Amino acid sequence: MRLAFPGLSVLPSPLAASPHRPQVLSCVNPDNANSPEVPVKILNCDTITQVKEKILDAIFKNVPCSHRPKAADMDLEWRQGSGARMILQDEDITTKIENDWKRLNTLAHYQVPDGSVVALVSKQVTAYNAVNNSTVSRTSASKYENMIRYTGSPDSLRSRTPMITPDLESGVKMWHLVKNHEHGDQKEGDRGSKMVSEIYLTRLLATKGTLQKFVDDLFETIFSTAHRGSALPLAIKYMFDFLDEQADKHGIHDPHVRHTWKSNCLPLRFWVNMIKNPQFVFDIHKNSITDACLSVVAQTFMDSCSTSEHRLGKDSPSNKLLYAKDIPSYKNWVERYYSDIGKMPAISDQDMNAYLAEQSRMHMNEFNTMSALSEIFSYVGKYSEEILGPLDHDDQCGKQKLAYKLEQVMTLMSLDS
Repeated sequence: MRLAFPGLSVLPSPLAASPHRPQVLSCVNPDNANSPEVPVKILNCDTITQVKEKILDAIFKNVPCSHRPKAADMDLEWRQGSGARMILQDEDITTKIENDWKRLNTLAHYQVPDGSVVALVSKQVTAYNAVNNSTVSRTSASKYENMIRYTGSPDSLRSRTPMITPDLESGVKMWHLVKNHEHGDQKEGDRGSKMVSEIYLTRLLATKGTLQKFVDDLFETIFSTAHRGSALPLAIKYMFDFLDEQADKHGIHDPHVRHTWKSNCLPLRFWVNMIKNPQFVFDIHKNSITDACLSVVAQTFMDSCSTSEHRLGKDSPSNKLLYAKDIPSYKNWVERYYSDIGKMPAISDQDMNAYLAEQSRMHMNEFNTMSALSEIFSYVGKYSEEILGPLDHDDQCGKQKLAYKLEQVMTLMSLDS
């Protein structure tokens, strides 16, 4: 499952304002060197780790994330003509250092041309790695730079490369495309900053257009009783009716309060968590770019569930402005969803109990029920008085003697502990 489009982001990125060139590398399949090479789209400004991750995504796209090799456990090997091979790394003795800034190596740094053949090989111990991430001086780098390039097996590299004693430097900061201070020092009215913001905005709008159908489909599926692909779970209808009953019982007739209760119980408690953390459901890796993009979608989802009016101005963040025109439509979907559920036939206690029993049977071996019960009991123990009181005074709970049964459970648990 792909959660982000290559080269696209719903948040501003330094890449939008920096020169870059797309390339295609031919990667040897690490599982079968005799199989056809796999073409992988990358950017020449990608760090070596980013390239490794894109290669793994391309080669193992149909393999669950937990079963894939980790980029940190692999080295990227550039295979050139005449059997020459070169290990590429984020940091090595060729890394450029200016004052206290060290720039991560990219494909452009190594001058890897379009169409090059690369391979992922098992992690190797090089002279640079062996010094425990210390920094090598420029003199040492110049002296040993030619030793990064080699021919033959990886063992020949290890046997011929001497240990390098680095010149230790303190306070070295890493950077890739943009140094951290380059954003922080820009003033609000700076012309250069404004130009970059305009570039970001164009990119953001283009990316939003690409993602729009997927976001619309997601929201429509969640906030629909008909276009779901499956029937609405009985538990949702039962819970919403319970909230309406409680509102009537306590004389709460403000529709905004009822709307907020329902939003807090389901969309904001469950769906927002799923949107922001798809790795809870799917065996995938969520990188920082994907996380940032999903946060924008999740924020839009939360705004759609709100009953308050959203006031936006020139100083509002770009991710808020992106979906400003869509949120009124999304809000209508949420209101229609709650209304449609309210019109559905009520669910009896017997039907609800049968539904829960069936769900328990279907998922009997998928969850640790004892752990869940232990978590619930810790909550009950903390708020026993607040729970037992209402159970004693509620007619329905009284008929089932729930307060008495709960006290028995608490007594048994206290004896076991």
